[in-house]
Amino acid sequence: MFAINYGGRAEIIQSMKTIYNELQLNGQGSDVIDEALIKRHLMTHSYPDPDLLIRTSGEQRISNFLIWQASYSEFIFNEKLWPDFDEKELRECLKIYQSRQRRFGGLSEE
Repeated sequence: MFAINYGGRAEIIQSMKTIYNELQLNGQGSDVIDEALIKRHLMTHSYPDPDLLIRTSGEQRISNFLIWQASYSEFIFNEKLWPDFDEKELRECLKIYQSRQRRFGGLSEE
């Protein structure tokens, strides 16, 4: 997936505005708001949440990218700049990802 002119905060704000308007229209209260409702109103609602996010250029931040969707994603920070990120780099990142234990916000069993 490529996100052009995308901002995670703006996406969440737009989703909340839409949900608010729908609740008002249907005479519903905030008690119906849950994670599933919010996800259905995100721009990425038809895509699964990412399992892995690779950040190139050595930056260790998500830069307002997929804030909601990346909550349980694994992150790999790679030093290469995007134009230099090649298949070899991708394979190395996937190897690192495969060695990780996914906990989806839970604690380690160790």
